[in-house]
Amino acid sequence: MENKRTFTPEQLHYLRLLAKQYPTVQAAGTEIIRLRALLNLPKGTEHFMSDIHGEHEAFLHILNSASGEVKEKVEELFGNSMSRQDRNDLATLIYYPAAKLALVADEQADLEEWYRLTIHRLVELCRHVSVKYTRRKVRSFMPADYEQIIDELVHLAEEGGARRDQYENIINTTIQIGQAGDVIQAICGVIKALVVDKLHIVGDIFDRGPRADIVMDSLMQTHNVDIQWGNHDVLWMGAASGSRTLVATVLSNSIRYNNLDVIETGYGISLRPLSIFANEVYRDCDTECFKVKLTGTDADQYTEKDKLLSARMYKAITIILFKLEGQKLLRRPEFGMADRLLLDKIDYQQKTITIDEKTYPLLDCDFPTVDPADPYALTEEESHVINQLTDSFVHSEKLQKHVRFLYSKGGLYKICNGNLLFHGCIPMTEDGRLLSFTIGGKERSGREFLDYAEKTARKAYYDKRGSAERQFGLDFLWWLWAGRNSPIFGRDRMTTFERRFLQDERTWTEPKNPYYTYYQDPAVCELLLAEFGLHGPHCHIINGHVPVKVRKGESPIKGGGKLIVIDGGFSKAYQPTSGIAGYTLIFNSRQLRIVSHQPFTGKYNALHKNDDIENESVIFEKLETRMLVSQTDEGAELQTLADDLTLLLEAYRTGAVTENHKS
Repeated sequence: MENKRTFTPEQLHYLRLLAKQYPTVQAAGTEIIRLRALLNLPKGTEHFMSDIHGEHEAFLHILNSASGEVKEKVEELFGNSMSRQDRNDLATLIYYPAAKLALVADEQADLEEWYRLTIHRLVELCRHVSVKYTRRKVRSFMPADYEQIIDELVHLAEEGGARRDQYENIINTTIQIGQAGDVIQAICGVIKALVVDKLHIVGDIFDRGPRADIVMDSLMQTHNVDIQWGNHDVLWMGAASGSRTLVATVLSNSIRYNNLDVIETGYGISLRPLSIFANEVYRDCDTECFKVKLTGTDADQYTEKDKLLSARMYKAITIILFKLEGQKLLRRPEFGMADRLLLDKIDYQQKTITIDEKTYPLLDCDFPTVDPADPYALTEEESHVINQLTDSFVHSEKLQKHVRFLYSKGGLYKICNGNLLFHGCIPMTEDGRLLSFTIGGKERSGREFLDYAEKTARKAYYDKRGSAERQFGLDFLWWLWAGRNSPIFGRDRMTTFERRFLQDERTWTEPKNPYYTYYQDPAVCELLLAEFGLHGPHCHIINGHVPVKVRKGESPIKGGGKLIVIDGGFSKAYQPTSGIAGYTLIFNSRQLRIVSHQPFTGKYNALHKNDDIENESVIFEKLETRMLVSQTDEGAELQTLADDLTLLLEAYRTGAVTENHKS
C-alpha cells in the first residue's frame, strides 16, 4: 500500500498561503503549465547603459532605438521588401511616434492610405518581435484602451479568409473613427517594450548635461529597469535627503558648468537667495578663478554682468562647500581624511598654503567670509543661505519623486544572469587584495562593505529626521561621493580646492584605486566575481564611471573579456577625451554585443532627416546554445514556484490542503 505524503507544519503553512492565490487543482495546474512554457522560451534582451550625465536627447534616442536593436528588427523583416528610405522612416516613427505623426500629417497627401500601410507594417513587426514572449506578456505591454484591438491585430495578421477580412475591418474602422494615430503610438510602444526586456542603468544619471530630470521621467515610464548608483546620483540623493554639504556640491558643480536648467526649470529650485548673497558679500572680491565654463553658443547669450554674477555665486557656494566639508571631516575622523582639511592651512599674509608639508602660492585667497581663527565656521548669512537652499531641495516635489525612484530601483551593485553590475570599483590595495574599511566600527571589505554601504546610504533618506542614524547616513553619502577609495568614486582624493586655487597641475591629480590596474588581469576579475558568488565562463563585470579613452587606443573590454567598461562619454564634456559618445551593451539569448556610439546630432535631425546615431557593434561573446528563460535568475524563481505548485497539487490530492472552488 502506497504511503500517504506527509507535510511539515512549515510546509503546510506556506502551502495554505499559496492556496489563496491558486485555490483549486485546476488553478495550480494551469499555472504550472504556463510556467513551464515560459521556462522554455528564449531569454529576453537586456540593454545596459551608463554615465548618461543629463544628456537627455542622446539618452532618449538610444533608449528608443535600443542601441540599434529596433533598426535591426526592421532590417530583418523588411530588408528585402521596403526601400531604405521607408525602413528609416519606419524606425524613426517607432523612436518618436507622436512627433513623427505630427510631421506626417502635414506631409502626406493621402493620410488614410499612409495610416493603413503603416499599421500593417507595425503589426507585422510587432508579431516578429513577440516570438520570445507568451501572449499574456505581450498583452501586458499594451495600453488598456487599445489592448483588445492590438491583440486582435497581432494574432489575426497571418490568418486568411474571414479572419483576414476581420483584420482589415479593424484597421479600416480605426482609421475612419480617427483613432489611427493613437493606435500607431500604442503599437510603437509595444514594439519597443518587446525589443528590450530589461534595462540596466549602471550609474551617473545626473550632472554635466542639461536635463537629468527628463532622463528620470523617462526611466520611471520604462517597464523593467534597475539602477546601480553612481557617484553623481548619490550626490543628488544626498542633496534631496537634506545634506547641506551635498546641496552646496550640486550647486557648485551646476554653476561651474553653466548647467542650471535642471535645477531651476527641472526641479523648480530658486537660486535667488544665493545670487543676492553673492552680489552683496562678493561684490568687490577677486573672482578670476571662478569663471563659469561657457561652451559653443552659450558664451554669446550672457552679458559681462551675467558672467560676473555667475562667478560670484560660484565662489560663494564653493567657500560654503569647503567649510561644510571641513566640518564633516572634523566630525567623522573614521573617514580617515584629515589631510583634506585645507582652509586652516592657509597663510593669508604670504598668500600660500601648505599641503603634505609642501608650500604653494595661492591664485586667490580673497575669502571675505573665512575667519582664519575658525575657518570652518559658517557666517550667519552663509548659514541662512544654505539652509534656504537645502529646504528648497527637500521640498522639491519632482526631485523627491525621482530620488524615491532611485532608492526603490537602485543599489550599489546588482547580480543579474551571471553578470555583476556596479558603477565604480571594488576597492583594492596596492598588492591586489580587497581593501578593508573600518567605517561603522567594524572592518569590512568587498561585498560585505558594499552591502553595509548601501544599507547606510538608505538611512540618509528613510531614518527619522534629526536622528543620529540619519545624520551619519547623510555624512556617509558625502563619503560615497568624494571619500578616499569610495567604491563609487574610486580615487584617493577629490582635488576641487587645488584645481581652483593652485597653478601647479601636479597637485590636481586624483590617483585611481589600484582596482583600475588590476582589472586588466583575468584572474583578478575571476576573484572579484567569486566574491559575489559568480563562477563560470559566461560571467562578467559590467562597469561604468571612467570613460574609455578610445582616441588613445583603449578598449572597453578588460580582463580577457571578463570585464566590460560601458562609459564611453555620453557627456559632451567628456567626448574630447573619450573620442566617442558612449558605449552600451546588448545581451540577448545568443550573444553579448558592445555598441559604440558617435555624437547625436539632435532630435530635429532625427525626425526630419532620419539621422540615427552612428554606431559600431562588436560581438565579443557568443553563447554555445541559445539561452532560455530557465537558465536566468528569473527562471530560477519561476522554477521554484512551479515546484511549490507541484507540491500544492499533491497536498490537494491527498487532502492535506482543501480546495476552495468559491474563490
